[in-house]
Amino acid sequence: MPKIKTNRAAAKRFKRTGSGKFVYSKSHANHILGKKSRKRKRRLRRPHIIDQTNVRELKLLLPNG
Repeated sequence: MPKIKTNRAAAKRFKRTGSGKFVYSKSHANHILGKKSRKRKRRLRRPHIIDQTNVRELKLLLPNG
């Protein structure tokens, strides 16, 4: 049997936590920050957890954690 390959695009964007949830970083936090409010930029810094409806698809893309 061939090995299951990890989707490299997904591996760069998502990480699995110790409890098995998936976290990701929000977009729009890199440049043109002058027009964005402090509150918005602060919220973009935090890691966000993937919604439960998308977890099954991510497990297929990242079979090896």
